[in-house]
Amino acid sequence: MKKGFLLNSEISSVISHMGHMDELTIGDAGLPIPSDTYRIDLSVFEGVPSFLDVLRGVLSEQKVEGIVLAEEIKKASPDMHARIIKLVEEFEDEFSVTYVSHEEFKRRTRESKAVVRTGEFTPYTNVILISGVVF
Repeated sequence: MKKGFLLNSEISSVISHMGHMDELTIGDAGLPIPSDTYRIDLSVFEGVPSFLDVLRGVLSEQKVEGIVLAEEIKKASPDMHARIIKLVEEFEDEFSVTYVSHEEFKRRTRESKAVVRTGEFTPYTNVILISGVVF
């Protein structure tokens, strides 16, 4: 059995296959996922699993050098915006934050190795994690 914090085998597999600058998206329950993008659907019902719990699990295993958020999160969900930044800061000393329109964010998910769907119902609670290197 895997010893690390993140137990989900699909997410662990995607992370283990990622290289520098590859992207992984974690989304809320409403984020559309392109049909040609690998989908890891964890959603059970509203709030389960929470976006922040899934993000915490992924950050425990993936080296991240940057994140991408929708510009709209700042006004629509300022508390969640602050919590996302704070959580990434717990795992990474240095990382960049890029803001794009929600429409651009949805287009950019096509570049992700996978999109992880959570049970989150907070508007614009989606993040693209840009993979870093550990050396």
